[in-house]
Amino acid sequence: MSLAVTHRSSGDLRADRRYAYAEAALKEGDAAAAADLMQQTVEIVPGWVPAWILLGTARLALSDRAGAAAALREALRLDPTDVLGAGPRLARLGLAPVQGAMTDAYVRALFDDYAGRFDAHLTRDLAYRGPALLLQAVDRAAAATTGRGLRFARVLDLGCGTGLMGEAVRARAEHLAGCDLSPVMVEKARAKRVYDALAVADLLTFLSAEEEVSADLLLAADVLVYVGELAAIFAAAARVLQHRGLFAFTVQAPGAGGEEAFELGEDMRYAHGSGYLRARAAAAGLAVLSLESAATRLDRGAPVPGHVVVLTRSS
Repeated sequence: MSLAVTHRSSGDLRADRRYAYAEAALKEGDAAAAADLMQQTVEIVPGWVPAWILLGTARLALSDRAGAAAALREALRLDPTDVLGAGPRLARLGLAPVQGAMTDAYVRALFDDYAGRFDAHLTRDLAYRGPALLLQAVDRAAAATTGRGLRFARVLDLGCGTGLMGEAVRARAEHLAGCDLSPVMVEKARAKRVYDALAVADLLTFLSAEEEVSADLLLAADVLVYVGELAAIFAAAARVLQHRGLFAFTVQAPGAGGEEAFELGEDMRYAHGSGYLRARAAAAGLAVLSLESAATRLDRGAPVPGHVVVLTRSS
């Protein structure tokens, strides 16, 4: 699954045409032509960030790491909020810290742009099943260990998107609240009328506004792949959860040898190792009820390795 923020016109038709030709050349495997066209483009409109991003991409396809890094750094200099994601690309090159590589502005723009086709793309094209897997894991954990029924008094849907998780859990929730960084996503979720409350907010801001020991189920379906370091999120979740409350989430799994850490993958998403997740949970005072390998979606027809995790506040 490849997401990209749609770029705006440069305001110069010559530059826009070169950009379009360069994109087509890159897709056809002619990175040299793409790089040449984009070098011409940045000379015409040196302040146009999309041109520097595409120039960096083309240079990287030519194995010109130094040239790619220079172009991406110029994009980041021109737009420190990094709406188009120069930071994650630099992190993939090992030239910027992995943690914090994705800015809120980047994630917000990504999903504002994606919102209109989000549900159809996930469910039809990518065979997305994150909400179903999470509910199955929650039901097993609730039945086996907490002694509670399968209904929850207060449920928080972290990174709710367009409300796919909310639709799945609504029948089990007496009160359902959600948050997302993307205002457009939140409006899509609001239109479904399944939430009692919605907020445009990042996860930590949203959780910090909740009362202590106030929720008995927290859900995060394919959201933590945009966070990286999870220590603060786990601590905030532990503060909000009731005794024996559940925190269920999905993440992507790293490659071989990455189980004790997290990494930024080629798809510009973070992947978290099982050892890392267990260590961060323990540090936050959360116990692992289940940690299972599962794929929530396909990417280019292949399952994306991941984990479905259920934690609980045991004290």
